[in-house]
Amino acid sequence: MKKNKLEEKIEVFDTTLRDGAQTPGVSFSVGDKLKIVELLDNLGVDYIEGGWPGSNPKDIEFFKEVKHLKLKKSKIVAFGSTRRKNIKPQQDQNLDLILKSGVDVACIFGKTWKLHVEKALQTTLEENINMIYDSIKFLKNNGLEVIYDAEHFFDGYKSDKEYALKCLYIAYEAGADCIVLADTNGGCLPEEVASIVRDVKHFFDSKKISVKLGIHAHNDSDCAVANTIVAVQNGCRHIQGTINGLGERCGNANLCSVIPGLMLKLGYKVIPKENLRKLTEISLSVYEICNLIPNDRQPYVGASAFAHKGGIHASAVAREKKTYEHIDPKVVGNERKILISELAGKSSLMFKHHGLRLDLSEEHVSKIVKAIKEKEYQGYSYENAESSFVILALKTLNLYKSFFRITGFRVIVEFRPEKNELITEATLKLVVGDKEEHVVAEGDGPVNALDNALRKALIKYYPELKDIKLVDFKVRVINPQAGTAAKVRVNIESMSKDETWSTVGVSENIIEASWEALVDAIEYRLLKRIKNL
Repeated sequence: MKKNKLEEKIEVFDTTLRDGAQTPGVSFSVGDKLKIVELLDNLGVDYIEGGWPGSNPKDIEFFKEVKHLKLKKSKIVAFGSTRRKNIKPQQDQNLDLILKSGVDVACIFGKTWKLHVEKALQTTLEENINMIYDSIKFLKNNGLEVIYDAEHFFDGYKSDKEYALKCLYIAYEAGADCIVLADTNGGCLPEEVASIVRDVKHFFDSKKISVKLGIHAHNDSDCAVANTIVAVQNGCRHIQGTINGLGERCGNANLCSVIPGLMLKLGYKVIPKENLRKLTEISLSVYEICNLIPNDRQPYVGASAFAHKGGIHASAVAREKKTYEHIDPKVVGNERKILISELAGKSSLMFKHHGLRLDLSEEHVSKIVKAIKEKEYQGYSYENAESSFVILALKTLNLYKSFFRITGFRVIVEFRPEKNELITEATLKLVVGDKEEHVVAEGDGPVNALDNALRKALIKYYPELKDIKLVDFKVRVINPQAGTAAKVRVNIESMSKDETWSTVGVSENIIEASWEALVDAIEYRLLKRIKNL
Protein backbone atom coordinates (compact mmCIF):
# COMPACT_ATOMS: atom_id res chain seq x y z
CA MET A 1 0.00 0.00 0.00
CA LYS A 2 1.38 3.41 -0.97
CA LYS A 3 2.18 5.64 1.95
CA ASN A 4 0.26 8.90 2.24
CA LYS A 5 2.74 11.73 1.63
CA LEU A 6 1.65 13.52 4.80
CA GLU A 7 2.69 10.48 6.83
CA GLU A 8 6.24 10.79 5.59
CA LYS A 9 8.86 12.12 8.00
CA ILE A 10 10.35 15.52 7.25
CA GLU A 11 13.94 15.68 8.52
CA VAL A 12 14.99 18.81 10.40
CA PHE A 13 18.57 20.01 9.98
CA ASP A 14 19.40 22.87 12.33
CA THR A 15 22.30 25.16 11.44
CA THR A 16 21.96 27.71 14.26
CA LEU A 17 25.49 26.92 15.47
CA ARG A 18 27.05 27.47 12.05
CA ASP A 19 24.87 29.65 9.79
CA GLY A 20 23.25 31.28 12.82
CA ALA A 21 26.66 32.15 14.24
CA GLN A 22 27.16 34.40 11.21
CA THR A 23 24.46 36.76 12.51
CA PRO A 24 25.94 40.22 13.11
CA GLY A 25 26.61 40.65 16.83
CA VAL A 26 26.39 36.94 17.67
CA SER A 27 29.41 35.03 18.94
CA PHE A 28 28.91 31.66 20.61
CA SER A 29 31.27 30.29 23.23
CA VAL A 30 31.79 26.53 23.40
CA GLY A 31 29.49 26.48 26.42
CA ASP A 32 26.82 28.40 24.48
CA LYS A 33 27.00 25.91 21.62
CA LEU A 34 26.66 22.94 23.96
CA LYS A 35 23.60 24.52 25.64
CA ILE A 36 21.96 25.05 22.26
CA VAL A 37 22.71 21.43 21.26
CA GLU A 38 20.82 20.23 24.34
CA LEU A 39 17.90 22.56 23.58
CA LEU A 40 17.69 21.32 19.98
CA ASP A 41 17.95 17.68 21.02
CA ASN A 42 15.17 18.31 23.52
CA LEU A 43 13.07 19.79 20.70
CA GLY A 44 13.65 16.67 18.62
CA VAL A 45 15.54 17.92 15.56
CA ASP A 46 17.26 15.23 13.49
CA TYR A 47 20.57 16.94 12.68
CA ILE A 48 22.58 19.66 14.44
CA GLU A 49 25.33 21.26 12.39
CA GLY A 50 28.16 22.09 14.77
CA GLY A 51 30.50 24.10 12.56
CA TRP A 52 33.73 23.72 10.57
CA PRO A 53 36.07 21.27 12.34
CA GLY A 54 39.49 22.80 12.71
CA SER A 55 38.53 26.23 11.35
CA ASN A 56 39.20 27.76 14.78
CA PRO A 57 40.14 26.57 18.32
CA LYS A 58 36.53 27.03 19.49
CA ASP A 59 35.13 24.56 16.96
CA ILE A 60 37.92 22.07 17.66
CA GLU A 61 36.96 22.13 21.34
CA PHE A 62 33.24 21.93 20.52
CA PHE A 63 33.58 18.69 18.57
CA LYS A 64 35.58 17.21 21.45
CA GLU A 65 33.13 18.30 24.14
CA VAL A 66 29.90 17.47 22.31
CA LYS A 67 30.83 13.77 22.38
CA HIS A 68 30.26 13.80 26.14
CA LEU A 69 26.61 14.84 25.80
CA LYS A 70 24.06 12.05 25.97
CA LEU A 71 21.77 13.06 23.13
CA LYS A 72 18.38 11.39 22.79
CA LYS A 73 17.62 12.11 19.17
CA SER A 74 19.92 14.47 17.28
CA LYS A 75 22.98 13.64 15.19
CA ILE A 76 25.92 16.04 15.27
CA VAL A 77 27.07 17.17 11.83
CA ALA A 78 30.44 18.53 10.72
CA PHE A 79 30.38 21.09 7.94
CA GLY A 80 32.85 21.70 5.15
CA SER A 81 33.35 22.23 1.44
CA THR A 82 34.28 20.00 -1.44
CA ARG A 83 38.01 19.40 -1.92
CA ARG A 84 40.16 22.18 -3.30
CA LYS A 85 40.77 22.20 -7.01
CA ASN A 86 43.50 20.06 -8.57
CA ILE A 87 44.28 17.90 -5.51
CA LYS A 88 43.16 14.50 -4.30
CA PRO A 89 40.53 14.32 -1.54
CA GLN A 90 42.91 12.57 0.85
CA GLN A 91 45.22 15.59 0.50
CA ASP A 92 42.51 18.07 1.44
CA GLN A 93 42.88 19.37 4.99
CA ASN A 94 39.20 20.30 5.31
CA LEU A 95 37.98 16.78 4.48
CA ASP A 96 40.62 15.28 6.76
CA LEU A 97 39.45 17.43 9.68
CA ILE A 98 35.86 16.32 9.12
CA LEU A 99 37.01 12.72 9.56
CA LYS A 100 39.08 13.60 12.64
CA SER A 101 36.12 15.36 14.28
CA GLY A 102 34.65 11.95 15.03
CA VAL A 103 31.15 12.67 13.71
CA ASP A 104 29.01 10.19 11.82
CA VAL A 105 27.47 12.81 9.52
CA ALA A 106 29.11 15.34 7.22
CA CYS A 107 27.46 18.19 5.34
CA ILE A 108 29.59 19.56 2.52
CA PHE A 109 28.73 22.24 0.00
CA GLY A 110 29.76 22.53 -3.60
CA LYS A 111 29.18 24.89 -6.50
CA THR A 112 26.33 24.45 -8.97
CA TRP A 113 26.32 27.92 -10.52
CA LYS A 114 28.69 28.40 -13.44
CA LEU A 115 29.33 31.98 -12.31
CA HIS A 116 30.79 30.73 -9.02
CA VAL A 117 32.78 27.94 -10.64
CA GLU A 118 34.44 30.29 -13.09
CA LYS A 119 34.72 33.47 -10.99
CA ALA A 120 34.95 32.30 -7.34
CA LEU A 121 36.72 28.93 -7.72
CA GLN A 122 38.48 29.98 -10.94
CA THR A 123 38.41 26.45 -12.28
CA THR A 124 36.78 24.50 -15.09
CA LEU A 125 33.23 23.17 -15.07
CA GLU A 126 34.57 19.63 -15.37
CA GLU A 127 36.98 20.04 -12.43
CA ASN A 128 34.09 21.29 -10.30
CA ILE A 129 32.13 18.13 -11.16
CA ASN A 130 35.17 16.06 -10.13
CA MET A 131 35.48 18.00 -6.88
CA ILE A 132 31.88 17.18 -5.97
CA TYR A 133 32.20 13.49 -6.84
CA ASP A 134 35.59 12.92 -5.23
CA SER A 135 34.68 14.64 -1.96
CA ILE A 136 31.39 12.79 -1.41
CA LYS A 137 32.92 9.45 -2.44
CA PHE A 138 35.87 9.97 -0.09
CA LEU A 139 33.62 10.66 2.91
CA LYS A 140 31.28 7.78 2.05
CA ASN A 141 34.24 5.39 1.73
CA ASN A 142 35.23 6.43 5.24
CA GLY A 143 31.83 5.44 6.61
CA LEU A 144 30.10 8.80 6.97
CA GLU A 145 26.54 9.76 6.14
CA VAL A 146 26.87 12.63 3.65
CA ILE A 147 24.47 15.51 3.10
CA TYR A 148 25.38 17.50 0.01
CA ASP A 149 24.38 21.18 -0.08
CA ALA A 150 24.17 22.38 -3.68
CA GLU A 151 25.16 25.99 -3.06
CA HIS A 152 23.44 28.67 -5.17
CA PHE A 153 21.43 25.90 -6.83
CA PHE A 154 18.41 27.98 -7.84
CA ASP A 155 20.53 30.74 -9.36
CA GLY A 156 22.62 28.08 -11.08
CA TYR A 157 19.52 26.34 -12.41
CA LYS A 158 18.15 29.59 -13.85
CA SER A 159 21.54 30.33 -15.43
CA ASP A 160 22.30 26.85 -16.84
CA LYS A 161 19.73 24.19 -16.02
CA GLU A 162 21.70 21.35 -17.63
CA TYR A 163 24.89 22.01 -15.67
CA ALA A 164 23.09 22.54 -12.35
CA LEU A 165 21.26 19.20 -12.74
CA LYS A 166 24.51 17.52 -13.73
CA CYS A 167 26.02 18.64 -10.42
CA LEU A 168 23.12 17.04 -8.55
CA TYR A 169 23.34 13.83 -10.52
CA ILE A 170 27.07 13.48 -9.87
CA ALA A 171 26.40 13.96 -6.14
CA TYR A 172 23.87 11.12 -6.30
CA GLU A 173 26.34 8.90 -8.18
CA ALA A 174 28.99 9.56 -5.54
CA GLY A 175 26.60 8.28 -2.88
CA ALA A 176 25.14 11.40 -1.22
CA ASP A 177 22.45 10.43 1.29
CA CYS A 178 20.60 13.71 0.81
CA ILE A 179 20.90 16.42 -1.84
CA VAL A 180 19.96 19.87 -0.59
CA LEU A 181 18.89 22.65 -2.95
CA ALA A 182 20.15 25.98 -1.62
CA ASP A 183 18.79 29.44 -2.34
CA THR A 184 22.03 30.91 -1.01
CA ASN A 185 21.39 34.50 -2.10
CA GLY A 186 17.80 34.29 -0.87
CA GLY A 187 16.42 35.92 -4.00
CA CYS A 188 13.86 33.35 -5.12
CA LEU A 189 10.10 33.66 -4.75
CA PRO A 190 7.89 30.72 -3.71
CA GLU A 191 6.49 29.99 -7.18
CA GLU A 192 10.03 29.75 -8.59
CA VAL A 193 11.11 27.41 -5.81
CA ALA A 194 8.04 25.20 -6.25
CA SER A 195 8.54 24.95 -10.01
CA ILE A 196 12.26 24.19 -9.83
CA VAL A 197 11.86 21.60 -7.06
CA ARG A 198 9.23 19.85 -9.19
CA ASP A 199 11.63 19.87 -12.14
CA VAL A 200 14.42 18.38 -10.03
CA LYS A 201 12.14 15.67 -8.71
CA HIS A 202 10.96 14.90 -12.25
CA PHE A 203 14.58 14.75 -13.41
CA PHE A 204 15.38 11.99 -10.92
CA ASP A 205 12.02 10.24 -11.27
CA SER A 206 12.49 10.03 -15.05
CA LYS A 207 15.71 8.12 -14.43
CA LYS A 208 13.88 5.90 -11.90
CA ILE A 209 16.19 7.21 -9.19
CA SER A 210 14.99 7.54 -5.60
CA VAL A 211 16.83 10.41 -3.93
CA LYS A 212 16.13 12.40 -0.80
CA LEU A 213 15.88 16.13 -1.59
CA GLY A 214 16.31 18.96 0.87
CA ILE A 215 15.88 22.74 0.95
CA HIS A 216 18.16 25.44 2.41
CA ALA A 217 16.59 28.90 2.06
CA HIS A 218 17.99 32.29 2.98
CA ASN A 219 15.65 35.17 3.78
CA ASP A 220 16.91 38.06 1.63
CA SER A 221 13.51 38.39 -0.07
CA ASP A 222 11.63 37.65 3.17
CA CYS A 223 10.45 34.37 1.66
CA ALA A 224 12.65 31.77 3.38
CA VAL A 225 9.82 30.24 5.43
CA ALA A 226 7.41 30.19 2.46
CA ASN A 227 10.11 28.82 0.15
CA THR A 228 10.89 26.02 2.60
CA ILE A 229 7.22 25.07 2.95
CA VAL A 230 6.52 25.01 -0.81
CA ALA A 231 9.71 22.99 -1.34
CA VAL A 232 8.34 20.35 1.02
CA GLN A 233 4.97 20.42 -0.70
CA ASN A 234 6.73 19.72 -4.00
CA GLY A 235 8.98 16.88 -2.91
CA CYS A 236 11.68 17.89 -0.42
CA ARG A 237 11.83 15.74 2.71
CA HIS A 238 14.72 17.47 4.47
CA ILE A 239 14.61 21.08 5.69
CA GLN A 240 17.47 23.28 6.88
CA GLY A 241 17.13 26.43 8.96
CA THR A 242 17.86 28.13 12.27
CA ILE A 243 16.04 28.94 15.49
CA ASN A 244 14.56 32.46 15.24
CA GLY A 245 15.79 32.74 11.64
CA LEU A 246 19.33 33.65 12.69
CA GLY A 247 21.94 33.91 9.95
CA GLU A 248 24.05 36.26 7.88
CA ARG A 249 22.47 39.21 6.06
CA CYS A 250 18.70 38.73 6.49
CA GLY A 251 18.99 35.29 8.06
CA ASN A 252 17.88 31.75 7.25
CA ALA A 253 14.54 29.99 7.21
CA ASN A 254 13.08 30.34 10.70
CA LEU A 255 12.47 26.86 12.09
CA CYS A 256 10.18 28.36 14.75
CA SER A 257 7.77 29.12 11.89
CA VAL A 258 8.58 26.30 9.46
CA ILE A 259 8.09 23.46 11.94
CA PRO A 260 4.63 24.48 13.24
CA GLY A 261 3.62 25.50 9.71
CA LEU A 262 4.36 22.05 8.32
CA MET A 263 2.85 20.23 11.29
CA LEU A 264 -0.22 22.29 12.16
CA LYS A 265 -1.19 23.57 8.71
CA LEU A 266 -0.22 20.65 6.49
CA GLY A 267 -0.13 17.65 8.81
CA TYR A 268 3.46 16.54 8.13
CA LYS A 269 5.44 14.61 10.72
CA VAL A 270 8.39 16.79 11.70
CA ILE A 271 9.15 16.63 15.44
CA PRO A 272 7.17 14.78 18.14
CA LYS A 273 3.83 16.56 18.58
CA GLU A 274 4.32 17.02 22.30
CA ASN A 275 7.58 18.87 21.66
CA LEU A 276 5.83 21.72 19.85
CA ARG A 277 4.94 23.11 23.29
CA LYS A 278 8.66 23.66 23.90
CA LEU A 279 9.07 25.94 20.88
CA THR A 280 8.48 29.31 22.57
CA GLU A 281 10.74 28.50 25.51
CA ILE A 282 13.52 27.31 23.19
CA SER A 283 13.16 30.43 21.05
CA LEU A 284 13.58 32.65 24.12
CA SER A 285 16.49 30.56 25.41
CA VAL A 286 18.38 30.96 22.13
CA TYR A 287 17.74 34.71 22.16
CA GLU A 288 19.14 34.82 25.71
CA ILE A 289 22.24 32.82 24.80
CA CYS A 290 22.81 35.08 21.77
CA ASN A 291 22.27 38.17 23.94
CA LEU A 292 19.69 39.41 21.43
CA ILE A 293 16.39 41.16 22.11
CA PRO A 294 13.51 38.77 21.29
CA ASN A 295 11.35 39.72 18.32
CA ASP A 296 7.93 40.29 19.88
CA ARG A 297 6.22 40.17 16.47
CA GLN A 298 7.73 36.85 15.49
CA PRO A 299 4.99 34.44 14.33
CA TYR A 300 4.02 31.57 16.62
CA VAL A 301 6.55 32.26 19.42
CA GLY A 302 6.68 36.07 19.71
CA ALA A 303 5.26 37.87 22.74
CA SER A 304 2.78 39.68 20.47
CA ALA A 305 1.91 36.69 18.27
CA PHE A 306 -1.39 36.22 20.14
CA ALA A 307 -1.82 39.73 21.54
CA HIS A 308 -5.16 41.49 21.05
CA LYS A 309 -5.80 45.21 21.38
CA GLY A 310 -9.19 46.80 21.74
CA GLY A 311 -12.49 45.75 23.23
CA ILE A 312 -13.99 44.22 20.07
CA HIS A 313 -11.13 41.79 19.49
CA ALA A 314 -10.79 40.99 23.18
CA SER A 315 -14.46 40.24 23.70
CA ALA A 316 -14.59 38.14 20.55
CA VAL A 317 -11.59 36.04 21.57
CA ALA A 318 -13.05 35.62 25.04
CA ARG A 319 -16.14 34.03 23.46
CA GLU A 320 -14.40 32.06 20.72
CA LYS A 321 -10.60 32.01 20.36
CA LYS A 322 -10.75 31.17 16.65
CA THR A 323 -12.20 34.59 15.86
CA TYR A 324 -8.76 36.21 15.89
CA GLU A 325 -6.25 33.36 16.39
CA HIS A 326 -5.07 30.96 13.70
CA ILE A 327 -3.93 28.35 16.26
CA ASP A 328 -4.22 27.76 20.00
CA PRO A 329 -1.12 29.54 21.41
CA LYS A 330 -0.61 26.78 23.98
CA VAL A 331 0.21 24.33 21.20
CA VAL A 332 3.54 26.12 20.64
CA GLY A 333 4.05 27.04 24.30
CA ASN A 334 2.90 30.65 23.90
CA GLU A 335 0.06 32.50 25.58
CA ARG A 336 -2.76 34.86 24.71
CA LYS A 337 -2.44 38.51 25.74
CA ILE A 338 -5.02 41.26 25.90
CA LEU A 339 -3.27 44.61 25.46
CA ILE A 340 -4.48 47.20 27.90
CA SER A 341 -5.03 50.64 26.39
CA GLU A 342 -7.62 53.34 25.99
CA LEU A 343 -9.29 51.04 23.44
CA ALA A 344 -9.89 48.30 26.00
CA GLY A 345 -13.42 47.76 27.20
CA LYS A 346 -14.56 46.10 30.39
CA SER A 347 -14.73 42.74 28.65
CA SER A 348 -10.97 42.87 28.23
CA LEU A 349 -10.53 42.87 31.98
CA MET A 350 -13.20 40.27 32.64
CA PHE A 351 -11.16 37.96 30.47
CA LYS A 352 -8.29 36.15 32.23
CA HIS A 353 -5.42 38.48 31.54
CA HIS A 354 -1.68 37.90 31.83
CA GLY A 355 -2.11 35.30 34.51
CA LEU A 356 -4.24 37.62 36.65
CA ARG A 357 -6.39 34.89 38.11
CA LEU A 358 -9.01 36.87 39.98
CA ASP A 359 -12.77 36.69 40.16
CA LEU A 360 -13.48 40.23 39.06
CA SER A 361 -16.83 41.78 39.83
CA GLU A 362 -18.26 44.64 37.78
CA GLU A 363 -17.18 46.98 40.58
CA HIS A 364 -13.60 45.66 40.47
CA VAL A 365 -13.45 46.01 36.70
CA SER A 366 -14.74 49.59 36.88
CA LYS A 367 -12.04 50.50 39.42
CA ILE A 368 -9.28 49.04 37.24
CA VAL A 369 -10.57 50.74 34.09
CA LYS A 370 -10.73 54.06 35.94
CA ALA A 371 -7.16 53.60 37.25
CA ILE A 372 -5.88 52.78 33.77
CA LYS A 373 -7.49 55.85 32.24
CA GLU A 374 -6.10 58.11 34.96
CA LYS A 375 -2.63 56.68 34.43
CA GLU A 376 -2.90 57.02 30.65
CA TYR A 377 -3.84 60.68 31.12
CA GLN A 378 -0.54 61.07 32.99
CA GLY A 379 1.34 59.50 30.07
CA TYR A 380 1.46 55.80 30.97
CA SER A 381 0.81 53.10 28.37
CA TYR A 382 0.18 49.51 29.38
CA GLU A 383 -0.09 48.15 25.86
CA ASN A 384 3.52 46.96 26.00
CA ALA A 385 3.89 46.88 29.77
CA GLU A 386 1.60 44.09 30.84
CA SER A 387 3.57 43.38 34.03
CA SER A 388 3.11 46.93 35.29
CA PHE A 389 -0.58 46.53 34.53
CA VAL A 390 -0.80 43.45 36.76
CA ILE A 391 0.80 45.37 39.62
CA LEU A 392 -1.47 48.39 39.03
CA ALA A 393 -4.58 46.18 39.05
CA LEU A 394 -3.60 44.47 42.31
CA LYS A 395 -2.78 47.78 43.97
CA THR A 396 -6.07 49.30 42.79
CA LEU A 397 -7.97 46.43 44.45
CA ASN A 398 -5.82 46.64 47.62
CA LEU A 399 -4.55 43.12 46.99
CA TYR A 400 -0.88 43.97 46.65
CA LYS A 401 1.75 43.55 49.35
CA SER A 402 5.20 44.88 48.56
CA PHE A 403 8.28 42.66 48.88
CA PHE A 404 10.50 45.56 49.95
CA ARG A 405 10.25 49.25 50.81
CA ILE A 406 12.58 51.91 49.44
CA THR A 407 13.73 54.48 52.00
CA GLY A 408 15.96 56.43 49.65
CA PHE A 409 18.48 56.41 46.83
CA ARG A 410 21.12 58.71 45.37
CA VAL A 411 22.96 58.62 42.07
CA ILE A 412 26.27 60.40 41.45
CA VAL A 413 27.81 60.89 38.01
CA GLU A 414 31.42 62.03 38.12
CA PHE A 415 33.64 62.96 35.19
CA ARG A 416 37.36 62.33 35.67
CA PRO A 417 39.20 64.36 33.00
CA GLU A 418 42.60 62.87 33.76
CA LYS A 419 41.29 59.47 32.62
CA ASN A 420 38.58 60.86 30.30
CA GLU A 421 35.95 58.65 31.94
CA LEU A 422 32.53 58.91 33.56
CA ILE A 423 31.95 57.09 36.84
CA THR A 424 28.36 56.42 37.94
CA GLU A 425 27.60 55.31 41.49
CA ALA A 426 24.24 54.55 43.11
CA THR A 427 23.59 54.45 46.85
CA LEU A 428 20.38 52.70 47.89
CA LYS A 429 18.56 52.16 51.17
CA LEU A 430 15.63 49.76 51.48
CA VAL A 431 13.85 47.60 54.02
CA VAL A 432 12.94 43.92 53.63
CA GLY A 433 10.73 42.75 56.46
CA ASP A 434 12.37 44.25 59.55
CA LYS A 435 15.88 44.41 58.06
CA GLU A 436 17.42 47.47 56.48
CA GLU A 437 19.90 47.26 53.62
CA HIS A 438 22.31 50.02 52.63
CA VAL A 439 24.27 49.27 49.45
CA VAL A 440 26.49 51.03 46.94
CA ALA A 441 26.98 49.89 43.33
CA GLU A 442 28.57 51.24 40.17
CA GLY A 443 27.21 50.95 36.63
CA ASP A 444 27.67 52.05 33.04
CA GLY A 445 25.09 54.77 33.65
CA PRO A 446 22.56 55.90 36.30
CA VAL A 447 19.94 53.27 35.41
CA ASN A 448 22.47 50.44 35.28
CA ALA A 449 23.95 51.54 38.62
CA LEU A 450 20.49 51.61 40.25
CA ASP A 451 19.67 48.22 38.77
CA ASN A 452 22.91 46.77 40.16
CA ALA A 453 22.28 48.33 43.58
CA LEU A 454 18.71 47.03 43.76
CA ARG A 455 19.77 43.48 42.93
CA LYS A 456 22.71 43.69 45.34
CA ALA A 457 20.36 44.65 48.17
CA LEU A 458 17.76 41.97 47.43
CA ILE A 459 19.73 38.98 46.18
CA LYS A 460 20.23 37.34 49.60
CA TYR A 461 16.49 37.51 50.26
CA TYR A 462 15.40 36.56 46.76
CA PRO A 463 18.21 34.53 45.07
CA GLU A 464 16.08 33.93 41.96
CA LEU A 465 16.76 37.53 40.93
CA LYS A 466 20.27 36.56 39.81
CA ASP A 467 18.74 34.96 36.69
CA ILE A 468 17.05 38.18 35.56
CA LYS A 469 18.64 40.51 33.04
CA LEU A 470 17.49 43.73 31.41
CA VAL A 471 17.34 43.14 27.65
CA ASP A 472 15.76 46.34 26.33
CA PHE A 473 15.43 49.94 27.49
CA LYS A 474 13.33 52.48 25.59
CA VAL A 475 12.70 56.14 26.31
CA ARG A 476 10.01 58.24 24.66
CA VAL A 477 9.26 61.93 25.19
CA ILE A 478 5.51 62.26 25.76
CA ASN A 479 5.05 66.04 25.45
CA PRO A 480 8.03 67.40 23.49
CA GLN A 481 6.51 70.89 23.41
CA ALA A 482 7.52 71.22 27.08
CA GLY A 483 11.19 71.14 26.10
CA THR A 484 13.58 70.05 28.84
CA ALA A 485 10.67 69.85 31.31
CA ALA A 486 8.87 67.27 29.17
CA LYS A 487 7.69 63.99 30.59
CA VAL A 488 9.36 60.78 29.46
CA ARG A 489 7.98 57.27 29.32
CA VAL A 490 10.49 54.49 29.99
CA ASN A 491 9.78 50.91 28.93
CA ILE A 492 11.99 48.14 30.23
CA GLU A 493 11.98 44.58 28.99
CA SER A 494 13.37 41.94 31.34
CA MET A 495 14.20 38.33 30.68
CA SER A 496 14.84 35.14 32.61
CA LYS A 497 15.41 31.64 31.31
CA ASP A 498 11.74 30.93 30.71
CA GLU A 499 10.04 34.23 29.84
CA THR A 500 10.21 37.93 29.09
CA TRP A 501 8.12 40.70 30.64
CA SER A 502 7.73 44.47 30.23
CA THR A 503 7.23 47.36 32.63
CA VAL A 504 6.73 51.12 32.39
CA GLY A 505 7.54 54.30 34.30
CA VAL A 506 6.66 57.95 33.64
CA SER A 507 8.11 61.17 35.03
CA GLU A 508 9.64 64.52 34.09
CA ASN A 509 12.83 62.99 35.52
CA ILE A 510 14.25 60.15 33.42
CA ILE A 511 15.92 58.60 36.47
CA GLU A 512 12.63 58.46 38.36
CA ALA A 513 10.78 57.00 35.37
CA SER A 514 13.49 54.38 34.90
CA TRP A 515 13.49 53.54 38.60
CA GLU A 516 9.71 53.01 38.58
CA ALA A 517 10.00 50.56 35.65
CA LEU A 518 12.95 48.78 37.31
CA VAL A 519 11.09 48.27 40.59
CA ASP A 520 8.01 46.97 38.76
CA ALA A 521 10.20 44.49 36.86
CA ILE A 522 11.67 43.07 40.07
CA GLU A 523 8.36 43.04 41.94
CA TYR A 524 6.52 41.34 39.09
CA ARG A 525 9.05 38.50 39.03
CA LEU A 526 8.71 38.01 42.79
CA LEU A 527 4.93 38.34 42.58
CA LYS A 528 4.76 35.68 39.89
CA ARG A 529 6.67 33.27 42.07
CA ILE A 530 4.44 33.85 45.09
CA LYS A 531 1.09 34.16 43.31
CA ASN A 532 1.90 31.61 40.58
CA LEU A 533 0.71 34.08 37.96
